[in-house]
Amino acid sequence: MEYRDYYEILGVDRNATQDAIKQAYRRLARKYHPDVSKEADAEKKFKDLGEAYEVLKDPEKRAAYDKFGKNWQNGQDFEPPPNWDAGFEFKGAGYTGGSDHDYSDFFESLFGRSTTTGGGRRQTFRMKGEDQHAKIVIRLADAYHGSRQNITLSRATVDENGRVTTKPHNLQVTIPKGIIEGQRIRLEGQGMPGMGGAPAGDLYLEIAFADDPIFHAEKRDIHMELPITPWEAALGATITVPTLGGKVQLKIPPGSQGGKKLRLKGRGLSTATKKGDQIVTLRIVVPEAKTDEQKKLYRKMAEIMPINPRKNLG
Repeated sequence: MEYRDYYEILGVDRNATQDAIKQAYRRLARKYHPDVSKEADAEKKFKDLGEAYEVLKDPEKRAAYDKFGKNWQNGQDFEPPPNWDAGFEFKGAGYTGGSDHDYSDFFESLFGRSTTTGGGRRQTFRMKGEDQHAKIVIRLADAYHGSRQNITLSRATVDENGRVTTKPHNLQVTIPKGIIEGQRIRLEGQGMPGMGGAPAGDLYLEIAFADDPIFHAEKRDIHMELPITPWEAALGATITVPTLGGKVQLKIPPGSQGGKKLRLKGRGLSTATKKGDQIVTLRIVVPEAKTDEQKKLYRKMAEIMPINPRKNLG
């Protein structure tokens, strides 16, 4: 997938004001509108202009796009980093859902399918503030135990010169015990201010998990790979295993094979009513035979315990 430089498409500088972006779009949209332009690629250019303007006209989308865009050039191979949008506030519940617009893969990899925010005229006398959406990245341990955290989000705004800037939005957030990735926390009244004395909107925080060197989560279950020796697999053993709640003893059944999964009940992301487990996948680590004595031992094993693990391969 190729990176798309929306500033280049609109022919504006990265420091352009919102008014300058609007003027550039209107000028180019008139030039390349398929009903009036005679250029062969007018329809494609008109579509590209619309996509670029969809991002740059919106201070929130523009601020998030600018976060990493300065490190890329138009046409370069591009893959958005995981949770690239974490820490930025967006209106509503994000950019998922259906739309009549046909946007590029690049756009949808960043923002999902764009949604329209509703029709009809707003009442200027009294109106509740818009809801906001943001993603936060937490540790698996925070989700397992529950925690209270101070977080700082970036809220996009337009300054007096018409340029998009960000300002910090500091919050104290309670992470509920057992929350899973993709769930949302609602912070009442932490969205955009209301008008005419109406209440502020709400802020919805979507949970994402930071990479962990040992564990990874799949919904409520916590997975880990446990290296064991061939003799532990063959004879069975009791091994100390880490969990998010502390170390526990795990019995390895005799004759276990690599890839076997063992379950630790209730050691996943659990709440009072919903339980998750920890799934331990065994990985057999074969010692390297470095000395003559060690090689002799392997040959003796092959002699007294012959096995053909490929007999079903034909």
